[in-house]
Amino acid sequence: MPRRGRSRSRSERPGASGFLVVDKPAGRTSHDIVDDARRWLGTRRVGHLGTLDPQATGVLPLAIRQATKLIPFIESRRKVYDGTIVLGIETDTLDAEGEIVARHDGPLPDRAEVEAALARFKGDIQQVPPMYSAVKKDGVPLHRLARQGIDVEREPKWITIDALELTRFELPQLDLRVHCSAGTYVRVLASDLGRALGCGAHLAALRRTASGPFRIDQARTVADCAAAAEADTLEAALIPASAALGFPVLEVAGEQERRLRHGGDLASGELHREPPGTRVSIVDGAGQVLAVAELGPDRRLWPLRVLIGEPG
Repeated sequence: MPRRGRSRSRSERPGASGFLVVDKPAGRTSHDIVDDARRWLGTRRVGHLGTLDPQATGVLPLAIRQATKLIPFIESRRKVYDGTIVLGIETDTLDAEGEIVARHDGPLPDRAEVEAALARFKGDIQQVPPMYSAVKKDGVPLHRLARQGIDVEREPKWITIDALELTRFELPQLDLRVHCSAGTYVRVLASDLGRALGCGAHLAALRRTASGPFRIDQARTVADCAAAAEADTLEAALIPASAALGFPVLEVAGEQERRLRHGGDLASGELHREPPGTRVSIVDGAGQVLAVAELGPDRRLWPLRVLIGEPG
């Protein structure tokens, strides 16, 4: 066992830490992209911030090396999706990958009816997770049960829809822009909308354009990432952890850095006027995040997560 551990350690290539935003293509899983990034960057320390369904595309943020330790501090509760919904057809998976289970033979609703129905889905609502999902029932992923033809009762979950914008209306299709909380299933939203309209519906396509602080204009295609890795320029394109965190920044050196290495608290310096509870990125002279700290009522910075002195 020790020899195998040393071999794994030797396979790790030292390098920069940060975040990489990949424009995930359809037909590949989020874990497939993580495996790609491990090869591109020569490290096992890669994690993603929020799974995308295999047929969905768009923003898939990846944390690289020590940035994986900062994932809990990244604001990732808000997502933005562009989806295409087909009215009049229901499928067992609630999307275009499934088998058709019902067709609507009557007239489809007009734009005014659709917009009136959409208004009822804004705000805090409950969704029942779909059977074709990674949600577990008694330790078993629902999608495994679904493939065995088993349908089980699922507990509804509270989600938040901040905004719903109808961006295209060409029956039987319509396009929606959805601003929502993490945990929202746009497939379920499409199905529920179809039922509210009395005609049924399914999700035909889905693209995530934002996830927390990460946006589609920061995303690189898989081909671009592979080419950059081949040219040894991909690490230079990583988004710095301090930028992704979005916290006030305090630069330290010398004795302050040594104190931080041992988990000690620090003077807040120019940040002393910030309210207690403010989180701060503590960085070195090169801008590398050394720790995340929180400003206490005593105006001292207390480390929540120290990265220096830890393996990447």
